[in-house]
Amino acid sequence: MAEQVRPDFGLTADDYARHRAGFPPELVTRLAERGAGVDGRDVVDLGTGTGTLARLFARAGGRVTGVDPAAPLLREAERLDREAGVNVTHRVATAEETGLPDGEFDVVSAGQCWHWFDPGRATAEVRRLLRPGGRVVIAHFDWLPLPGNVVAATEELITEYNPDWAYGGGTGLYPRWLTDLAVAGFSGIETFSFDLDIPYTPAAWTGRIRASAGVGASLSGPEVARFTDALESVLRGRFPEDVLEIPHRTWAVTAVRP
Repeated sequence: MAEQVRPDFGLTADDYARHRAGFPPELVTRLAERGAGVDGRDVVDLGTGTGTLARLFARAGGRVTGVDPAAPLLREAERLDREAGVNVTHRVATAEETGLPDGEFDVVSAGQCWHWFDPGRATAEVRRLLRPGGRVVIAHFDWLPLPGNVVAATEELITEYNPDWAYGGGTGLYPRWLTDLAVAGFSGIETFSFDLDIPYTPAAWTGRIRASAGVGASLSGPEVARFTDALESVLRGRFPEDVLEIPHRTWAVTAVRP
């Protein structure tokens, strides 16, 4: 996917910060059970965005540096960090070229973003950053389109407004990332997943979708406004509940730097 034009999430930083649900805390527990604990460890979070995964790791005792090419997202991350009372160092840079020192980190993570990276260059950078025996964590927290549910209806609408959007119909599972890590020489590759429902008000779900790659990060302002009106109409007509229970899947792969 390296040849694909990357969306500009900086264009939707406000919705991104307000409406994207963070990774569930259970992720930290499950990572620790697999030797990828962050307590007292030096962590780099690539593609950190507004810092949802970085804050989760900082709350768990990690010394975290968040890296992202979008300065507007990092400004939102800094604000959210202050509100949460956690300390994360931020750096404007890409996952493929962070500018951080060699071999000084115990964990390198990438949450909800590996598909935007050049896998060969990104895995090389992860290897460079990690100490021997350090862990890489690639994690996703995806909504799940199921027949007739609000996610499926929303994805249909995204495709109507942005036919180039190619991420609908997902299962929340990413076997290709295992190949990326194996090709780069990582060992001890393991995966796990678990599902849960996340409650959204209709307004919050609309904001969450505006913060997606297919809408606010790709469409023009007038197109986003028209999409917003259309989604609000779909929700009123087909999903009139005060709270929408949105199914999500948490999935992660961990591996060891030899």
